[in-house]
Amino acid sequence: MSDPKTIKFHLKTSEHGWLSNFAPYPILIDGIQWPTSEHYYQASKFADDPAWQEEIRRVVRPYDAWRMGRHAQHPVRSDWYRVKDQVMDRAVRAKFAQHPDLRQRLLETGEALLVEHAPADPYWGDGGDGKGENRLGRLLMEIRKELRDSSQSSDCGST
Repeated sequence: MSDPKTIKFHLKTSEHGWLSNFAPYPILIDGIQWPTSEHYYQASKFADDPAWQEEIRRVVRPYDAWRMGRHAQHPVRSDWYRVKDQVMDRAVRAKFAQHPDLRQRLLETGEALLVEHAPADPYWGDGGDGKGENRLGRLLMEIRKELRDSSQSSDCGST
């Protein structure tokens, strides 16, 4: 399955919505269960405010977690722009490590270009016009490559 197609995702209800951070796949990090990777990412902005983090963790909808992550009365941690990529990396890796079905589906995307088609997000997505950085798509492709490489190396050792 080495086709150079493009898979665009954004809404959790779309065909490839399972790639979205809003998709309903809980993750466990540091002994705490998060409803989605979006909940974890947004709450991580407020390391100095555990009560606000907990409020974000407890909301049902990831959209609400996203909105709470932009709440003007709660300033983000001072190092956020330096650590946000690491936080996202940790969340997304937890999602695919803890959900074997998702790991398999990610591998089944082959060589497809993965693009978060997010009109309002030119950093994690493509900005809607294809000009964004698509950092989430790039992270997913990196994880996919690592999974493929590790599965191939374990296959080699079983001969």
